Formats: sequence, structure tokens, C-alpha cells
Amino acid sequence: MKHDTIAILDFGSQYGQLIARRVREHHVYSELLRHDMPVEQLKQKNLKGIILSGGPASVYADGAPKCDSEIFKLGVPVLGICYGMQIGCNLLGANVDVAHSREYGSTKLQLVEPDALLAHLSGEKVVWMSHGDQVNELPDDFMALGKTGTCPFAAVRHKTVPFFGVQFHPEVTHTPCGTQIFQNFLYEICGCKGDWKMGNFIEQACSDIQAQVGKDTVICGLSGGVDSSVVAALLHRAIGKQLTCIFVDNGLLRKGERDNVESTFRDHFQINLRVVDWSERFLTRLAGVTDPQQKRRIIGHEFIEAFRSQTESISNARFLAQGTLYPDVIESGHKDGNPAANIKLHHNVGGLPEELGFELVEPLRDLFKDEVRILGEHLGLSEQMVWRHPFPGPGLAVRIVGEITKERLAMLQEADAIAIEEITAAGLYKGIGQALTVLLPISSVGVMGDDRSYENQHVAAFRAVDTTDYMTADWTRIPYEVLARISNRIINEIRGINRVVYDISSKPPATIEWE
Repeated sequence: MKHDTIAILDFGSQYGQLIARRVREHHVYSELLRHDMPVEQLKQKNLKGIILSGGPASVYADGAPKCDSEIFKLGVPVLGICYGMQIGCNLLGANVDVAHSREYGSTKLQLVEPDALLAHLSGEKVVWMSHGDQVNELPDDFMALGKTGTCPFAAVRHKTVPFFGVQFHPEVTHTPCGTQIFQNFLYEICGCKGDWKMGNFIEQACSDIQAQVGKDTVICGLSGGVDSSVVAALLHRAIGKQLTCIFVDNGLLRKGERDNVESTFRDHFQINLRVVDWSERFLTRLAGVTDPQQKRRIIGHEFIEAFRSQTESISNARFLAQGTLYPDVIESGHKDGNPAANIKLHHNVGGLPEELGFELVEPLRDLFKDEVRILGEHLGLSEQMVWRHPFPGPGLAVRIVGEITKERLAMLQEADAIAIEEITAAGLYKGIGQALTVLLPISSVGVMGDDRSYENQHVAAFRAVDTTDYMTADWTRIPYEVLARISNRIINEIRGINRVVYDISSKPPATIEWE
């Protein structure tokens, strides 16, 4: 089944992926493509429309990115956003120059002409602007649809070519009417059917997997994270007993992680699951190591050895399944004009090298993270697993600052479990982007009973952030009473920790993880 497709030509916008997600939220399939994608390649897609993204360049600058002007002859509507509006207007004969007054932030859009793009809107609307250039003159074959106090052509359309442009950003939440504008473009202008739904995706994905693997065995490196868990459940739906999952216990997992994975996939889904207990090897190799990058190198090497120890005994194994997502495809670099050609190989299973000799199966490569979570729910995964926070590949090794010992690892596992329990009990877990506890290499003086404590007393740092894209994040304003319960329980229940601090730094400049 071919879905209606909206091609988004990317001119370097920081909101490119957000545009793609907004389109999909309206149940229309979207692809983020290079701005110079040849028209002949676009013709091969089931296009219903094209969106030109924003970007940092000036249309009139030397070397400014441009799209193929032949896109206007494809017979599908084109929507230009910010720079996309400017380049579209420029190619169709309008003048673009430096704005008399640069606009950044919220402003009021005044509707000039009722039109399909701005249908169902009335009065003044708050929109988000971010531009230094703008269209200053419109030829007679254009018409103005909206304006702001300093931008006379904030929304336009061409009278004969199906081109529409908005100088503002309808994809950001700061433009509340953006949802209606996308709906108008997708349904009333492009005539999309809205057939991009998870039920249809599962059916098509299963068919594609079956066609790719035939009767051969597929190996899935299962980490217990959202992506690999959804891949495993989807593959099981598609090929059943042809799937073998490998879970490597590196000894650096959260409390109860191994039991949870075994219960879900071996007991509930009846998947052929191999658990490799490599914990002693990992901890032995990490003894005395304090540099976080060295920790990562050791863990990556040992993971590959543990994984290889199992794959060699699996007969008829030809394929390796990975949880590559659409952002990985987009960010992996461009090759031959196709941003999907060079895929990250380390996304899900610890950097498995190509010399293992497997062909890749990547059934999630067309999905964003939020879509993967919805897919997981459709496949019957528990809400706890589908909505769990990201967890680093090296595990708790990069949340223990300094040397890793069994004692410090046990302390962190207990502290982490307490923090997660408390934010879950308070109903906060699902709304937080990521929560974690870090054990610091600091001895902290305190009073335990009637005695001062200092020797072997550690500091635990708790961190929770609000984020959707994980590129930026702000610290979560957790109620004081919840923080108090977390602190009291950690100090009272875990011997060796006598101080808890809450990390209130944002990203940037800080990172979400500490190491």
C-alpha cells in the first residue's frame, strides 16, 4: 500500500524534523529530503505535496541553497516556510531583500484575504517569527494573505501556480494556529486521505520483513530500551520463531532490568531469548578505570565479544535487526543526494561491526520516537516499557563518576530505583523526558545518629529534565515534597550515601548525562 507522501525539502532548518513530525501527527506520511533533490527522484514518490523548510541562508547570497524550479511543474501544491517562502517567491518572480525590521519571537498576524491556507481562522493570530530577510514586493500574479506590523507579506499565494508561503513558523508550538494551517494545507489543498496510521504500518512492515528475510533467522540485540523492544515485538509478529533475541547482561543495568526483559519477552511474548551473563568480564575490565571514554571503549569491545559468543551458534542466521529511527537516517549524512543512504550502525546494539557479516533489518527507520512508542502500544508492550526513559548504552558505568566497584554499583542501583519509584508514584514519570541518578566520587561529612560520618560516605545527584528532542532540555520543576521523599529514602535506606543534591542545570550548556 502506497501512502500519500509529503516531501519536505530541507534548507538547513533547525525545525526540519519538527515539520516532518507535524505532518505525521495529521496521519500523513512525510519524508525529510535534501533541498536539491532532483525532480526525477521526487516523481518516483506518491507525492501529494511539497513543503520547503526554513534555513539560515539569504536567498540573494552567493551559494544560497536552491531547489529545482521544476517542482512547480509537478502538479502538487507547495508550501514555503520562512526561507522556503522566500526561495519559492524568488523563483516565481518576487523580490526578497533585507527586512526593514528583523522579527524574532511572537507577533500578531493580521489576516488580509480569506483563502484555503488560512481557512477557519479569523481575527489576529499569534505566530512565531525568526527572519532577517523578507519579501518586500509582490508581482501581480501573487496575492497577499496575511501581514504583521513590520512584514507586509507574512502569508502569500501564487494565483496560477499552486504555491503558498508563510514567513512565520507554523510548526512550532509558539504558533497556536499552526495546527489548523497544516490541516488546511494537507487536507483541503493537497487532498490527503490521512492513511498514515499504526495499524496500517504494522501490516505493511510485517509484509516487508517477511519479503526481506524469507526463511532465514533474524538476530535482534535486545537492550530493554524502547527501540529494541519495539523491534523485537514487531519482528516476532512478522516471523515468529525465526527470531532470536540476545540480551547481554553487562552487570551495569538498572535494578530488576534483566528480570523485566526475561519476563516480557521470554514469558509473555514467548520469544526465543538468549541471556548472556557477561557481568564479571565487564566489571573486571573496568576495575580502576575512571576516564568515561575509556569506560565506553571497554564496554563496547566486551559487548561485541559477548554478542559474538552467541551468534556463532545460531544456525541459518543471516540478518541483524536494529532499532534505527528516522532521525538517525536524517542525521547520518548524505550520499548521492539521498540522506537515507548512510545509516548509523551503532544506534541500538552497541556498535556491532560490519565484519560480523549480517544484513541489516531496520523496520523502524521511517518512524520518529513518539511514533515508535505508539507502535509499541499497538504491539502489546506494557506502558512501563513503552514510555521508559532513555538509558545510555554503557549503562550505569557513565553514571558512576570515577571508579566502578561492586559496592558503588549496588549503591547507585538502589538510589536510582528509589528515585524512579518516587517520581512514578507522584505521577510525574511519563511527563519527564529523562530522569537519572549519578554517584559522585565525593566523600561528604554528615551526622548519622550521634556520630559524624565521613569515611566512605558518598553524594548522590538526582537529575530530571523536560525535553522532547533531547537536543535541548530544561531541568524539571519537581515539587519539593517529592524531592524530599527521594532524598530521605536514599539517605535512610542506602548505607554509604549521606547527601543528595538536585541538578538544576539546563542543556545547553550542560549535557543530560554527566559523563
